[in-house]
Amino acid sequence: MLRKQKNENKAGKLKVIPLGGLEQIGMNITAIEYEDSIIVVDCGLAFPTDDMLGIDLVIPDVTYLKQNISKVKGFVITHGHEDHIGALPYILQQVNVPVYGTKLTIGLINNKLKEHNMLKNTKRKVVKHGQSINLGCFRVEFIKINHSIVDACALAIFSPAGILLHTGDFKIDYTPVFGEPADLQRLAELGKKGVLAMLCESTNATKPGFTMSERTVGKTFDTIFNEHRNNRILVATFASNVDRVRQIINSAHKYGRKVVIEGRSMVNVIGTATELGYIKIPDGTLIDIDQLKNYKPEQTVLITTGSQGEAMAALSRMASGLHKKVSIRPKDVVILSSHPIPGNEKAVAHVINELSMKGAEV
Repeated sequence: MLRKQKNENKAGKLKVIPLGGLEQIGMNITAIEYEDSIIVVDCGLAFPTDDMLGIDLVIPDVTYLKQNISKVKGFVITHGHEDHIGALPYILQQVNVPVYGTKLTIGLINNKLKEHNMLKNTKRKVVKHGQSINLGCFRVEFIKINHSIVDACALAIFSPAGILLHTGDFKIDYTPVFGEPADLQRLAELGKKGVLAMLCESTNATKPGFTMSERTVGKTFDTIFNEHRNNRILVATFASNVDRVRQIINSAHKYGRKVVIEGRSMVNVIGTATELGYIKIPDGTLIDIDQLKNYKPEQTVLITTGSQGEAMAALSRMASGLHKKVSIRPKDVVILSSHPIPGNEKAVAHVINELSMKGAEV
């Protein structure tokens, strides 16, 4: 969205350069440039399409940033999803500048940098909602927004040419599980001031209606746990959906079940979220996967990766019989607690078929 705006300084031009994420799912990265200053919003990866045989990950082409490295002031990150932070360990090796984000976002980035032995060589700074930072000629304000991961934000980018609003990924949730609702008042204030341009997320923009509050999902979990007291329950969801994992754990604790966290990314994210205070796990609730044999199936819940049908994710390996420690049994109840990302429908359907053939209720 563009708005004509008076600009007394006509010497410079504000450039918005999408290096990924435009007209595609994933790999979100956008360069914002004004004269001798460039800031980069997000740095995500994408997953390969079916015709990319032998490719594990797709990262953005940052040739433009390398050619203008002296102008690049830093990465500002809207939230901690893979399609917004996943490429950082690879891109920072080519464009080593500071990274700014909220507490959980930086915590998740730290996990990635640690895996690549890059913590010592990368500057990171935690920014609170409502706080602003100065990068070159830009002032960037981090605005509270709701999304399927906590600590998400929109960015108000103040430049000599005017205000640029980057929404990040968002949903309007008046009753979030953790923290406050989106700061709509601040967004309204910016609208009154006059916004030169808005860069807005468009996932599901063609669908009418609105997204339900995350709290309604918690009620659904409670109902399912109550109705299936005699079944083992497995829940597959995004590892980064901390609010959802928190509600699954709450339901498990309410009905006296032990919880197993399975899948490397799930273990890493939940560990970080717990350490930073976003999840509180009741004492004695969490057990190691090797302890499953000590409990009856109906006394346990497995929270696992693989909701998108990823071939090597924990749920996919369970469904295909390749998981070393968990086998799907008849009467298991499997909850896929996420909608398929566009392009993943076939993979998800394949996993559902395999689970059903083993007698699980999906």
